[in-house]
Amino acid sequence: MYLHSLKVRQMHKIFEGYQYTQDELEKRIGEMLSSPVPDIEKHKIYVSLLGLLDLTTLEGSDTKDKVMQLCRQARFSAINKEYPDAAAVCLYPSLVRYAREELNGTGIFVASVAGGFPSGQTSLHVKLEEVRYAISEGADEIDTVISRGKLMAGLESEVFDELSAIREVCGQAHLKVILETGELPSISLVRRASEIAILAGADFIKTSTGKISTGATPVAFLVMLDTIREYLEKTGKAIGIKPAGGIRTPGQALIYSRLLRDVLGEQWFCRDYFRIGASSLAGELMKGDSIPRDSSPRDGVPFDGTIIEKE
Repeated sequence: MYLHSLKVRQMHKIFEGYQYTQDELEKRIGEMLSSPVPDIEKHKIYVSLLGLLDLTTLEGSDTKDKVMQLCRQARFSAINKEYPDAAAVCLYPSLVRYAREELNGTGIFVASVAGGFPSGQTSLHVKLEEVRYAISEGADEIDTVISRGKLMAGLESEVFDELSAIREVCGQAHLKVILETGELPSISLVRRASEIAILAGADFIKTSTGKISTGATPVAFLVMLDTIREYLEKTGKAIGIKPAGGIRTPGQALIYSRLLRDVLGEQWFCRDYFRIGASSLAGELMKGDSIPRDSSPRDGVPFDGTIIEKE
């Protein structure tokens, strides 16, 4: 398999050169988050966000009992009938069957990491077999990882071909492609990874695995949003997005939901196009008005450091 010249032409035709600098992106974020959110609206957003969570457990110590407990926790409506249930639970392939049994008939998706998670450092054959296995066990969605090393080495054709092959094996299952933006050293690489993943057939692009120190950041998220918007404008096709990694407070979740709605519109604020990968956020969202006020974005952009070097 090779990145055919047709796809190269499509990439150049659909995606124009991305010219934003780090400073310009941070300025845009600050402008989008500058106005305060009224408490009553904040409460409604927090409740809606519950239905957009992918509850996740990806530890070596995971067991059947832990997964079953996570699935029961995903039934937020059992706590309060006004709460939506979580969008999905996300776990390792070997535990998918237990989640499938527990969640059957609930409408909550079963997502599985597969395809060399979290490093992507294995052969394509092994990646495809793992994806097949996860789907055979009952996974509705596959969260796979982009080959960052190959991308940084300039092997874009191989990255594209791997993702295309995984997309084909997924069949009807949704494919979320994790870019691991914390390992991509420039804005241009985050942009390029987003373009390749979308053209290879991703249903969602996702920031992070949650397995490195730097997870989702507003800057990387905005680059991904811009790429999705440009693809929509050129093709009419909508792609979902999932920030994940380090999102633990309602204030942090609110930042990503505000950027999403500002760039892509209110229609993206649904589980078909927006997820948040988190394991501890649900309880905090349920606290609603008890969240400290300084956790909400008001003056500027409340995030520490950046994951992307200035170009």
